[in-house]
Amino acid sequence: MIHSSNSSVGRRGLIASAAGLLAAAPIPVLAQAVAPPASGGQSAVIDVNRARSEPIPIAVPDLGGPDGASAQLGHDIGAVIGADLARSGLFRLINQAAFIQSGGPSAAAPNFQNWKVSGAQALVTGSVTILGGGQVRVEFRLWDILPQAQIQGTAYTTTQANWRRIAHIMADVIYERLLGEKGYFDTRIVYISATGPRDRRTKRLAIMDQDSENNRLLTDGSWLVLTPRFHPTRDEIAFMSYANNRPRVYLFDLSSGRQSMLGDFNGMTFAPRFAPNGASLVMAVTNGGGSDIVSVDLGSKTPHKLTDSGSIDVSPCFSPDGSQIAFASDRGGDQQIYVMGAGGGGAKRISFGNGRYATPVWSPRGDLIAFTRYAGDTSNFSIGVMHPDGSGERILSEGWLVEGPTFAPNGRVLMFWRETRSQDARGRGFSSRLVSVDITGFNERPVETPTDGSDPAWSPLGT
Repeated sequence: MIHSSNSSVGRRGLIASAAGLLAAAPIPVLAQAVAPPASGGQSAVIDVNRARSEPIPIAVPDLGGPDGASAQLGHDIGAVIGADLARSGLFRLINQAAFIQSGGPSAAAPNFQNWKVSGAQALVTGSVTILGGGQVRVEFRLWDILPQAQIQGTAYTTTQANWRRIAHIMADVIYERLLGEKGYFDTRIVYISATGPRDRRTKRLAIMDQDSENNRLLTDGSWLVLTPRFHPTRDEIAFMSYANNRPRVYLFDLSSGRQSMLGDFNGMTFAPRFAPNGASLVMAVTNGGGSDIVSVDLGSKTPHKLTDSGSIDVSPCFSPDGSQIAFASDRGGDQQIYVMGAGGGGAKRISFGNGRYATPVWSPRGDLIAFTRYAGDTSNFSIGVMHPDGSGERILSEGWLVEGPTFAPNGRVLMFWRETRSQDARGRGFSSRLVSVDITGFNERPVETPTDGSDPAWSPLGT
């Protein structure tokens, strides 16, 4: 379990965030305040738009320790924090060669002038102590250099094996305190790991931390798997599997590894997504030459048909408040994005750009819908976003094949997958890789995976 008591303004929000980890965290963590902020916890929050053009200069020295093993762990934790912040594109890490002093004892106020000379506007200090019984205590403080004030002070006690997650949680706290919105570092990515020749690919479910660490395979590749999606509150994934050559939606319990089929429908079932409350799931079910959107109550397994247009209705996704569903349909001739009420009916087309639209996914903030667009006149695919009424369409990335966007839980970053063309008839030179990008098109970067990857889905924060 996790208890949190922080010495900063915004305590209620941080307690709520910590409480959200209670059910999901496999390793107990105890968080507590370490000292009151020097200026009552107030600091100037830097606007994200400004940080895009002027990343926040931040110093993250090695966290200290009373012995060699603790100091090494402090170095490793500091490195993960720094990598998380730098990868966001909103922070600029000060090179440690510019440091006039080390981080110093975590309880002591730093020499602010020395850190100001390094160019830092924010500073992280802390200490790590390896305790008996495989436990570790990690203490950190966040300082605002110019007003010479402590912004945050928190200590965590957990198992030593959980050190990477503690580093991600600390990075999330730093992100939130300096940018004024939730972070996304304490998250995981489920995706499809692909190996083998392009015409004979072996595809497995895989999962990793958002920084590509702790990567593991979940299925053995006996059957093709596609489109995994996280449950909003449980350690569970929905995905499509061709097990026994019967394409169906399955549920996968990440704690036990148990798989179960979600109902035995007459047609193929695919493209699942959970409702925001986790009580139901929507998916597409083939019906003759078309497909319908169907909702399934996860308790009773009772299905409810939401569309019956005689067309191909696919890729349903709930709005974050659960009141609406976006989906793709060819009911108007070309495949476009439509929005309807969560109970079905009243579908309204919202995409009107040049090309066909697919894979709509609603931002956790509710302000955007991401999509894949194919413009036949250019043979190019695009990843873009638009408002739920179809206005404000923006293309974020283009390529020969880019597809399948998924939002980070704070709605700030998208991940998708990009394929490259084969360089010869035997398929050599082909690759499929995950990519992340800010919702403005800023900071596009590859996401490392051990094999080719596709179909990413971002977990909620803290799961």
